[in-house]
Amino acid sequence: MKIRLYNSLTNRLEEFRPLTPGKVLMYHCGPTVYSSPHIGNFRAFLLADLLRRFLEDQGFDVKQVMNITDVGHMTDDDEDQGEDKLQAEARKQKVDPWKIARMYEDEFRDCLDKLDFVMPHALPRATDYIGQMCAMIDTLLEKGYAYQVNGNVYFDISKFPEYGKLSNKVLDELEEGARVEVNTEKRDPRDFALWKVDDKHLMQWDAGFRDGVRGFPGWHIECSAMSGDLLGEQIDIHTGGEDNMFPHHECEIAQSEACTGKPFVGTWLHVKHLMVDGEKMSKSKGNFYTVSDIFGKGYSGHELRYALMRVQYRQSMNFTLASLNEARTAIARVNEARKRLARIAAGVEAGGADDLAARSETAETAFVGALCDDLNTSGALAAVFAFVTEVNKAAPDADGAKRALAAFDRFDRVLGVFGPTPEVGVDSVPQELLELLERRQAARAAKDFATADACRDEISRAGYQVVDTPEGPRLERV
Repeated sequence: MKIRLYNSLTNRLEEFRPLTPGKVLMYHCGPTVYSSPHIGNFRAFLLADLLRRFLEDQGFDVKQVMNITDVGHMTDDDEDQGEDKLQAEARKQKVDPWKIARMYEDEFRDCLDKLDFVMPHALPRATDYIGQMCAMIDTLLEKGYAYQVNGNVYFDISKFPEYGKLSNKVLDELEEGARVEVNTEKRDPRDFALWKVDDKHLMQWDAGFRDGVRGFPGWHIECSAMSGDLLGEQIDIHTGGEDNMFPHHECEIAQSEACTGKPFVGTWLHVKHLMVDGEKMSKSKGNFYTVSDIFGKGYSGHELRYALMRVQYRQSMNFTLASLNEARTAIARVNEARKRLARIAAGVEAGGADDLAARSETAETAFVGALCDDLNTSGALAAVFAFVTEVNKAAPDADGAKRALAAFDRFDRVLGVFGPTPEVGVDSVPQELLELLERRQAARAAKDFATADACRDEISRAGYQVVDTPEGPRLERV
């Protein structure tokens, strides 16, 4: 099937065609490591992971880079004003900004692991690419796209007429919207910083470009330098949250294309903002959740992943704690079906005569078709649960169970929400637990639910769970 993606640059669905057939170069805006990552961040990060998984499922050789911003991201994203976010947090906590960066980078990496991400091929830190940034700044100065004032270096957007083509903001509109309290060093209030000089900034480097003064890089130049060094001058896909479209991605395009004279990115994908309890996420409203907050409430990485991926990335999404409970129920339903198939495939449970081959193929076709349609995860999940219903109605033989399990394994390789196939074996269940199971059944038949629940709880304390099936209850080790 042909993969169609909505390209933010052209504002239309397009068939995805990489620069080199069979190979995909992808860059994704990662975290600014000045605080704990929140669930809104992770909706954007999950798009990158899903895209990587699906492209590989479709046979592409993917190289994926996600950056770590550990310097240069100012507290006012729309201007080169304010204070560096790392330095602001370091001042607040009264520690070294390098320590802040490493602490939150470690937390971010831990979250990636717990949410079952496929690790990017590179997670470069901005501070490790100062030399590459300086080389780009030198080229922009040499070509006349940048200028220096008091050591600061700015990109001159008047020299790049296509500035605004991603966000659909023409230069006149940008000028009208420019702030009154402008930086008088700039030739134009819309020009953006490539290099900044500030004696108070704790993270500084010797500038490696002509007439350079010791300072630190602007936020936008970092991504262009890391992408260019690790992936080359042109890449196939760049993703990020819709809030990154302007000014960050717009600036990336300008400085990268000014340097190389070539189109920077073929396809831009942008994720819609995440709403929480029907409102914008805000600490003051009490609806702000970090990933660690969700873990602290007893939910797993797979449950959070499912809750954040259940709606297609370009659609508005409202996150609630109830959606995590729904995710838990949905995952359990899939894994109960997988567990039954695994028992049949292993000969632990009697099967029937259904081979499930045709139904498995139909499910996979529907699943892939949904994701080929601009990564429609809600459609893909609908295909998964339609298959669960088919499986639960069927009486598969061992080979049919194995074929269906292979389909479920594929669904998880792409979505990453269900976990590995549950392991089953021929356990020797203690006789006293089997007797408790019989007592539970007798109590249920007599409508003595208090006794039935007590038996179930005692079984649970012994490390087993009761699984009710059409053929009767059985015990499984938890």
